[in-house]
Amino acid sequence: MNDTFSISRFGLLLRKTVLERAMQIIGAMVAILAFTLILYSLFLYALDWGPAQNLSFIWGFVGGGVVLSTVVFSYFTTNAGGAAYLTLPASALEKWLCGVLICGLLFCAIFLSFFRLMDYTFVTAYHNRLDRNSPLYRALYDHVYLYMFEDNNVVVKATILYTSFVGAMMVGTLYFNRVALVKTALVVCGMLATIYFLNLGIVSLLFHNVDVAFPYFTVLLKVDSEVGNIELPHYAYGIANNFLQYVLPGILWLTAYIRLREKEI
Repeated sequence: MNDTFSISRFGLLLRKTVLERAMQIIGAMVAILAFTLILYSLFLYALDWGPAQNLSFIWGFVGGGVVLSTVVFSYFTTNAGGAAYLTLPASALEKWLCGVLICGLLFCAIFLSFFRLMDYTFVTAYHNRLDRNSPLYRALYDHVYLYMFEDNNVVVKATILYTSFVGAMMVGTLYFNRVALVKTALVVCGMLATIYFLNLGIVSLLFHNVDVAFPYFTVLLKVDSEVGNIELPHYAYGIANNFLQYVLPGILWLTAYIRLREKEI
Protein backbone atom coordinates (compact mmCIF):
# COMPACT_ATOMS: atom_id res chain seq x y z
CA MET A 1 0.00 0.00 0.00
CA ASN A 2 1.23 3.49 -0.84
CA ASP A 3 2.38 5.80 1.95
CA THR A 4 -0.86 7.74 2.09
CA PHE A 5 -2.55 8.96 5.22
CA SER A 6 -6.23 8.69 6.05
CA ILE A 7 -7.35 9.98 9.44
CA SER A 8 -10.24 7.52 9.61
CA ARG A 9 -8.08 4.56 8.64
CA PHE A 10 -5.38 5.67 11.06
CA GLY A 11 -7.96 5.94 13.83
CA LEU A 12 -9.17 2.41 13.15
CA LEU A 13 -5.59 1.11 13.14
CA LEU A 14 -4.80 2.85 16.42
CA ARG A 15 -7.98 1.51 17.99
CA LYS A 16 -7.22 -2.01 16.76
CA THR A 17 -3.65 -1.85 18.07
CA VAL A 18 -4.68 -0.60 21.50
CA LEU A 19 -7.60 -3.02 21.88
CA GLU A 20 -5.73 -6.01 20.50
CA ARG A 21 -2.75 -5.45 22.77
CA ALA A 22 -4.59 -3.82 25.64
CA MET A 23 -3.31 -6.28 28.24
CA GLN A 24 0.30 -5.97 27.08
CA ILE A 25 0.24 -2.17 26.83
CA ILE A 26 -1.66 -1.63 30.09
CA GLY A 27 0.46 -4.25 31.85
CA ALA A 28 3.66 -2.61 30.65
CA MET A 29 2.45 0.84 31.72
CA VAL A 30 1.43 -0.40 35.17
CA ALA A 31 4.78 -2.14 35.60
CA ILE A 32 6.66 1.00 34.52
CA LEU A 33 4.72 3.25 36.89
CA ALA A 34 5.08 0.77 39.77
CA PHE A 35 8.81 0.51 39.06
CA THR A 36 9.11 4.30 39.15
CA LEU A 37 7.24 4.48 42.46
CA ILE A 38 9.47 1.80 44.00
CA LEU A 39 12.62 3.55 42.79
CA TYR A 40 11.40 6.88 44.17
CA SER A 41 10.72 5.31 47.56
CA LEU A 42 14.02 3.42 47.72
CA PHE A 43 16.16 6.37 46.66
CA LEU A 44 14.29 8.64 49.05
CA TYR A 45 14.95 6.21 51.90
CA ALA A 46 18.62 5.65 51.01
CA LEU A 47 19.61 9.10 49.72
CA ASP A 48 17.66 12.37 49.69
CA TRP A 49 14.87 14.15 47.86
CA GLY A 50 16.94 15.51 44.99
CA PRO A 51 18.55 12.19 43.99
CA ALA A 52 15.24 10.36 44.50
CA GLN A 53 13.40 12.70 42.15
CA ASN A 54 16.12 12.80 39.50
CA LEU A 55 17.05 9.11 39.45
CA SER A 56 13.49 7.80 39.53
CA PHE A 57 12.54 10.18 36.72
CA ILE A 58 15.48 9.14 34.53
CA TRP A 59 15.07 5.40 35.06
CA GLY A 60 11.29 5.47 34.81
CA PHE A 61 11.09 7.76 31.79
CA VAL A 62 13.93 6.33 29.72
CA GLY A 63 13.56 2.71 30.80
CA GLY A 64 9.79 2.83 30.52
CA GLY A 65 9.91 4.22 27.00
CA VAL A 66 12.32 1.48 25.94
CA VAL A 67 10.15 -1.28 27.39
CA LEU A 68 6.94 0.10 25.90
CA SER A 69 8.49 0.42 22.45
CA THR A 70 9.29 -3.30 22.46
CA VAL A 71 5.68 -4.06 23.37
CA VAL A 72 4.23 -1.86 20.62
CA PHE A 73 6.31 -3.51 17.89
CA SER A 74 6.26 -6.99 19.41
CA TYR A 75 4.23 -8.16 16.40
CA PHE A 76 7.55 -9.07 14.85
CA THR A 77 8.66 -11.47 17.59
CA THR A 78 7.09 -14.22 15.46
CA ASN A 79 6.98 -14.54 11.69
CA ALA A 80 3.22 -15.18 11.73
CA GLY A 81 2.48 -12.14 13.89
CA GLY A 82 4.71 -9.91 11.79
CA ALA A 83 3.18 -11.13 8.53
CA ALA A 84 -0.35 -10.58 9.86
CA TYR A 85 0.52 -7.04 10.97
CA LEU A 86 2.11 -6.15 7.64
CA THR A 87 -0.98 -7.27 5.71
CA LEU A 88 -3.27 -4.89 7.59
CA PRO A 89 -5.02 -2.43 5.21
CA ALA A 90 -2.99 0.56 6.35
CA SER A 91 0.08 2.29 4.97
CA ALA A 92 3.55 1.99 6.47
CA LEU A 93 3.31 5.64 7.47
CA GLU A 94 0.13 5.00 9.46
CA LYS A 95 1.61 1.93 11.17
CA TRP A 96 4.73 3.89 12.05
CA LEU A 97 2.71 6.85 13.33
CA CYS A 98 0.64 4.47 15.44
CA GLY A 99 3.77 3.22 17.20
CA VAL A 100 5.14 6.75 17.55
CA LEU A 101 1.87 7.98 19.07
CA ILE A 102 1.79 5.20 21.67
CA CYS A 103 5.52 5.26 22.52
CA GLY A 104 5.77 9.01 22.30
CA LEU A 105 2.75 11.16 23.07
CA LEU A 106 0.62 8.64 24.97
CA PHE A 107 3.46 7.31 27.13
CA CYS A 108 4.85 10.77 27.87
CA ALA A 109 1.43 12.12 28.87
CA ILE A 110 0.70 9.19 31.19
CA PHE A 111 4.18 9.04 32.73
CA LEU A 112 4.55 12.77 33.33
CA SER A 113 1.06 12.98 34.85
CA PHE A 114 1.77 10.03 37.13
CA PHE A 115 5.17 11.38 38.16
CA ARG A 116 3.67 14.78 38.98
CA LEU A 117 0.91 13.18 41.08
CA MET A 118 3.36 10.84 42.85
CA ASP A 119 5.84 13.61 43.56
CA TYR A 120 3.07 15.94 44.77
CA THR A 121 1.80 13.26 47.16
CA PHE A 122 5.23 12.61 48.67
CA VAL A 123 6.16 16.29 48.96
CA THR A 124 2.79 17.28 50.43
CA ALA A 125 2.97 14.46 52.98
CA TYR A 126 6.46 15.62 53.99
CA HIS A 127 5.37 19.24 54.37
CA ASN A 128 2.32 18.26 56.44
CA ARG A 129 4.46 16.24 58.84
CA LEU A 130 6.70 19.18 59.70
CA ASP A 131 6.36 20.92 63.04
CA ARG A 132 5.20 24.46 62.31
CA ASN A 133 6.51 25.65 65.68
CA SER A 134 10.04 24.45 65.02
CA PRO A 135 12.67 27.13 64.33
CA LEU A 136 13.88 24.95 61.45
CA TYR A 137 10.43 24.74 59.87
CA ARG A 138 11.08 27.20 57.05
CA ALA A 139 14.47 25.69 56.17
CA LEU A 140 13.08 22.15 56.19
CA TYR A 141 10.03 23.21 54.19
CA ASP A 142 12.10 24.95 51.51
CA HIS A 143 14.49 21.99 51.32
CA VAL A 144 11.84 19.90 49.56
CA TYR A 145 9.84 21.17 46.60
CA LEU A 146 7.93 19.80 43.64
CA TYR A 147 10.01 18.42 40.81
CA MET A 148 10.14 20.92 37.98
CA PHE A 149 9.95 19.79 34.36
CA GLU A 150 10.71 23.25 32.96
CA ASP A 151 14.27 24.62 32.90
CA ASN A 152 15.57 21.37 34.37
CA ASN A 153 18.84 20.11 32.90
CA VAL A 154 18.17 16.57 34.14
CA VAL A 155 14.85 16.48 32.28
CA VAL A 156 16.57 17.74 29.12
CA LYS A 157 19.25 15.04 29.31
CA ALA A 158 16.66 12.38 30.11
CA THR A 159 14.63 13.47 27.08
CA ILE A 160 17.70 13.12 24.86
CA LEU A 161 18.31 9.62 26.22
CA TYR A 162 14.63 8.78 25.81
CA THR A 163 14.38 9.80 22.17
CA SER A 164 17.66 8.07 21.27
CA PHE A 165 17.11 4.81 23.16
CA VAL A 166 13.45 4.48 22.17
CA GLY A 167 14.42 5.12 18.55
CA ALA A 168 17.16 2.48 18.79
CA MET A 169 14.74 0.00 20.35
CA MET A 170 12.15 0.61 17.62
CA VAL A 171 14.79 -0.09 15.00
CA GLY A 172 16.04 -3.15 16.88
CA THR A 173 12.55 -4.57 17.28
CA LEU A 174 12.04 -4.32 13.52
CA TYR A 175 15.39 -5.97 12.76
CA PHE A 176 15.48 -8.72 15.41
CA ASN A 177 12.60 -11.16 15.45
CA ARG A 178 13.23 -12.74 18.86
CA VAL A 179 14.47 -11.32 22.16
CA ALA A 180 14.72 -7.91 20.50
CA LEU A 181 15.13 -6.08 23.82
CA VAL A 182 18.21 -8.08 24.81
CA LYS A 183 19.78 -8.08 21.35
CA THR A 184 19.26 -4.37 20.82
CA ALA A 185 20.59 -3.58 24.31
CA LEU A 186 23.73 -5.61 23.56
CA VAL A 187 24.24 -3.82 20.24
CA VAL A 188 23.76 -0.38 21.83
CA CYS A 189 26.09 -1.19 24.74
CA GLY A 190 28.69 -2.51 22.30
CA MET A 191 28.50 0.63 20.18
CA LEU A 192 28.74 2.90 23.23
CA ALA A 193 31.75 0.97 24.55
CA THR A 194 33.43 1.13 21.14
CA ILE A 195 32.86 4.88 20.84
CA TYR A 196 34.09 5.47 24.40
CA PHE A 197 37.33 3.50 24.06
CA LEU A 198 37.99 4.84 20.57
CA ASN A 199 37.58 8.37 21.90
CA LEU A 200 39.79 7.53 24.89
CA GLY A 201 42.49 6.15 22.58
CA ILE A 202 42.48 9.22 20.34
CA VAL A 203 42.60 11.60 23.30
CA SER A 204 45.41 9.58 24.90
CA LEU A 205 47.49 10.09 21.74
CA LEU A 206 47.06 13.86 22.07
CA PHE A 207 47.33 14.30 25.83
CA HIS A 208 49.09 12.55 28.68
CA ASN A 209 47.60 11.67 32.07
CA VAL A 210 44.05 11.34 30.74
CA ASP A 211 41.67 10.62 33.61
CA VAL A 212 38.26 10.60 31.86
CA ALA A 213 37.42 10.98 28.18
CA PHE A 214 33.69 10.93 27.64
CA PRO A 215 32.73 11.34 23.97
CA TYR A 216 31.70 14.81 22.75
CA PHE A 217 31.74 16.68 26.03
CA THR A 218 34.26 15.84 28.74
CA VAL A 219 38.00 15.24 28.85
CA LEU A 220 39.64 15.31 32.28
CA LEU A 221 43.43 15.44 32.65
CA LYS A 222 45.03 14.50 35.96
CA VAL A 223 48.36 16.01 36.96
CA ASP A 224 49.50 14.85 40.39
CA SER A 225 46.46 15.51 42.59
CA GLU A 226 44.96 18.19 40.36
CA VAL A 227 42.31 17.50 37.72
CA GLY A 228 41.72 19.83 34.79
CA ASN A 229 38.81 19.87 32.35
CA ILE A 230 39.22 20.38 28.60
CA GLU A 231 36.03 21.72 27.11
CA LEU A 232 34.92 21.85 23.51
CA PRO A 233 34.85 25.25 21.83
CA HIS A 234 31.43 26.84 21.96
CA TYR A 235 30.62 26.20 18.30
CA ALA A 236 31.81 22.57 18.49
CA TYR A 237 29.79 22.00 21.65
CA GLY A 238 26.72 23.40 19.89
CA ILE A 239 27.21 21.06 16.92
CA ALA A 240 27.65 18.01 19.17
CA ASN A 241 24.70 19.00 21.32
CA ASN A 242 22.39 19.53 18.34
CA PHE A 243 23.50 16.21 16.86
CA LEU A 244 22.60 14.33 20.04
CA GLN A 245 19.35 16.22 20.61
CA TYR A 246 17.90 16.26 17.12
CA VAL A 247 19.93 14.53 14.40
CA LEU A 248 20.62 11.17 16.07
CA PRO A 249 17.04 10.62 17.35
CA GLY A 250 15.67 11.76 14.00
CA ILE A 251 17.87 9.27 12.14
CA LEU A 252 16.82 6.41 14.43
CA TRP A 253 13.08 7.14 14.28
CA LEU A 254 13.26 7.63 10.50
CA THR A 255 15.22 4.38 10.16
CA ALA A 256 12.40 2.58 11.97
CA TYR A 257 9.96 3.92 9.38
CA ILE A 258 12.22 2.91 6.50
CA ARG A 259 12.65 -0.58 7.96
CA LEU A 260 8.89 -0.93 8.33
CA ARG A 261 8.48 -0.02 4.66
CA GLU A 262 11.13 -2.57 3.69
CA LYS A 263 9.26 -5.30 5.53
CA GLU A 264 6.13 -4.56 3.51
CA ILE A 265 7.92 -4.97 0.20
